[in-house]
Amino acid sequence: MSRKLITRCFLVLTFLSCTMISSYGQIVLDDSVSNGNNFAKAAFRLWIGEETRNVRGIILLVPGSNGDGRDMVNKPEWQALANEHSMALVSCYFTDKASGNRAIEHYADVSKGSGQALLDVLKRFATKSGHKELADAPMALWGVSAGGEVNYELACWIPERIISFIVNKGGVYYTALASEATRAVPGVFLTGEVDNPYRNDIVRGIFSINRRFGAQWMFAEEPGVGHQFAQSETFALKYFDQIIPLRLPAKTGSPLVPLYPEGYVGEIASQKVKAFKKGRRYEGVTVWLPNMAIANLWLSLIK
Repeated sequence: MSRKLITRCFLVLTFLSCTMISSYGQIVLDDSVSNGNNFAKAAFRLWIGEETRNVRGIILLVPGSNGDGRDMVNKPEWQALANEHSMALVSCYFTDKASGNRAIEHYADVSKGSGQALLDVLKRFATKSGHKELADAPMALWGVSAGGEVNYELACWIPERIISFIVNKGGVYYTALASEATRAVPGVFLTGEVDNPYRNDIVRGIFSINRRFGAQWMFAEEPGVGHQFAQSETFALKYFDQIIPLRLPAKTGSPLVPLYPEGYVGEIASQKVKAFKKGRRYEGVTVWLPNMAIANLWLSLIK
């Protein structure tokens, strides 16, 4: 047997040992980084459906504080969404090093090391899966509680790679006024009417300071909801189904499609939606809505 053939066989065996391939042809990979600058563990799981030949982007799923969310890629509703838009799923498990206050998620400050751990693992996933496009693929970010903190800080750190992000009832954030580039990334900020008032005020405050300077973001407080996520997850699935195709470029690897100045404005107090017009006066605090389908999702959530 030639040396070249032996090498090829070795590479194939190495690939199969790192990949769980079902009878349906899906790809599942695990990888992790330990003892980073601002985290104890950063572990990730990749899922790519059999129908996806070219990965156009990644849906990143991030659980609550120090939670193991790697099984989130098994949820059929997320898999269906990923298949619909030729996306991969990546789920996360971040843990903090021991500290004096476990309620502060230091790993959410992604610029300090946890974000780079994610990017490094995505590059390894690209090699192991045979989908080289994963290394630089844009991401749509869904998270709960501390997962929303990670999402927001990722959008602040690498806005050029973020399709959209969702902040969902988290409470610890490291960036107040985001950059102009981050304010141009469509974002969603969610609170629960009966959640911890500190969390609600923090999320509302970050939204408000950035919305004042034109952030293309929306805000919704779910009536009668505390620190819960079932309804907001259903909203996120429908929202991503709308926003992902608006943002993805026709050619893989090209910059994400900007959405401004098109869109609509929602008045929070009056719950009215009006077409966006530069210089037009609106009542009170407003939200930005990319299209009427998303505007109707927003109205259904707040009502």
